[in-house]
Parts: sequence; structure tokens; C-alpha cells
Amino acid sequence: MSEIYIADKIIGKNFPPFIIAEMSGNHNQSLERALEIVDAAAEAGAHALKIQTYTADTMTLDIREGEFLISDPSSLWAGKSLYQLYEEAHTPWEWHKPIFDRCKEKGLICFSTPFDETAVDFLESLDCPCYKIASFENTDIPLIRKVACTGKPLIISTGMATVAELDETVRAARESGCDKIILLKCTSSYPSSPEHTNIITIPNMQDLFNVQVGLSDHTLGIGVALASIAIGATVVEKHFTLSRADGGVDSAFSMEPVELKALIDETERAWLSLGQISYGPTEEETKTLVFRRSLYVVKDIQAGDVFTTENVRAIRPGYGLPPKFFELLLGKKIRKDIQKGTPLNWDILE
Repeated sequence: MSEIYIADKIIGKNFPPFIIAEMSGNHNQSLERALEIVDAAAEAGAHALKIQTYTADTMTLDIREGEFLISDPSSLWAGKSLYQLYEEAHTPWEWHKPIFDRCKEKGLICFSTPFDETAVDFLESLDCPCYKIASFENTDIPLIRKVACTGKPLIISTGMATVAELDETVRAARESGCDKIILLKCTSSYPSSPEHTNIITIPNMQDLFNVQVGLSDHTLGIGVALASIAIGATVVEKHFTLSRADGGVDSAFSMEPVELKALIDETERAWLSLGQISYGPTEEETKTLVFRRSLYVVKDIQAGDVFTTENVRAIRPGYGLPPKFFELLLGKKIRKDIQKGTPLNWDILE
């Protein structure tokens, strides 16, 4: 799996996890709040901020009944029509440039999820450095091909997709000229539960498609994200807001600034801990080898005596013979007087 450059960041197993703060609709229809979210993401240490590019009209029809109404009582958006939800959640296109500019000012990579071809064309005019495909669009092959033709890195959430569907998606992207693909393991429920996240799929997905794989995480907390790093994820995306108490379409499963900072710090620690396959003492451990047990004389003994369980023991520190020689030494004669507290070596035997 090749390393992938997104702006000035390198994505790959030899580099710290790439952390994306997803604004989504948490701007609550305020550009001022959107810019505050950018500032907070940068201060927390995120590497990128992602927005979404659509309008209610590019997403659906303004019909407020039947299948266009969210009727699932367990849904965060129950009772709203799709059109109402997208009207509330969308990021106005005239906000994009101010958001992109603020991200650049704060050292954040800014990119977006386009939901139709017009959004791709618009984002190209802003020199969007990479693109994200949402889970619900991962089977929209014409959209995949349109984005892939830009030649820019493509991040694809895999929620709900079968292996066959993902194969078709990845093939379409590659055939259209995109060889910089990152798949994100994703569970498309809001919020998701850890037991339904199945992140063990991540290394399998890497093997199947020979691409980097990360996590688009809708669970609460950072535990699932940390576990994903341990099994090879190179990217983590989490929804982000200033405060869940402020409400908003995605606030219930979004991280707050303190949590985002913890995610960034702890995922990097998790990545650092992976290291490489290694046995034996590390460089840091070498100086502590002296605290191993070793064989010591524990009573004063004289030349001609023999070693017994009474005068030899395996104790700390580790300057004597290893404990594995204990039984071999028992009954052996001693060639000179030895004081209590002397580490054993082969020179003291007759």
C-alpha cells in the first residue's frame, strides 16, 4: 500500500494517524459558528476539517410524506422530511471559500464531500485537495468516476457496502485514473454502537483491495478509534462540534474540543506503540537488565564447601549467573572463601 500525500501531510502506516474533524451540519446555519469550529479543530490539533457540499435540491425532492419522511421513531431526525433535514444541515456554497480560507490560515487541510457532479465542479474551483465519498453515495458509480477523474486522493466511507459493491467502486475509481484511494470502515447508524462497528474488517479490507484503510467513527468516545489504530487504520474521521449542548443535526454523536484533543493525542500514542516486531531488550530496557534475578551467595562459605539451597539463591540484582544454572551448581565444590552477597560466576568452582 503506497503512501498518499494530501496537501502537506503523508498518509501511511509509517506516519501518525491522519485525524479529520467532520463539521457536517454542526454549524447550525451560522457562518460565524462554522469558523469557530474551524478554529477549535485547529487548536485541538486536527490535521483536516471536512465539510459537505450539497443543497437540499441536489439531494432530494421537497416532498414531506411517504418515503420522503423520516418515520423511524428511533432516528435522531424522526418526523422531518429528507428535504427539511438537508435544508437545515447543508453548508451554503457561499460559505465554502471563507471556510477554506480560515482553514488555510489555521494550518488545517480543508476538503469536502460532494454529493453530485455540480458539487465536484464547484469544489474544483476552490482547489479542493482531496475528496470524500459518503457511505450513502458509495454505490453512485457516476459520481465516483467524476471525482476520480480529478486525479486527487479519494477517501470513501464503506458503510452498508458489500464486498462486491466495494469492488465495483474501487475498480471504477481506478479505471477513471485515481490510484490514491483510502477506504474508511464505517457503520452508518447514528450514533453507532461499538459492538456493531466490526473494526476487525480493517486489515481484511486492506488485503482485499490493496489500499489504505481508516475509520469513519460514529461511536461515542475514543475507544473504537484507538482500537482501529492498533489494527492498522491510518485515518480517523469523527464528527466535531463546539458543544453538544448547542444542538444541531449531528451534535448527538459529535466530539467536543477536549475530546478531539484526547483523540489526537491518544491515537498518536497508540500508533507509536505499534513499533516493529521485536524480541529481547530494547535500547531503553538495556539499563534495567541488572534488575533481573541471578545467583548469589547468601551465606558466608569457605573453600571446599559445596553449594546448597541454603547458601545459594536466585535474587536481584542480575550480576551473577542466570537462575537456570541453579540446579547445575548444587553439590559443586567451592574453590575459595566467598562472602555473603557475592554474585556467582564460573571462576569460583573447583
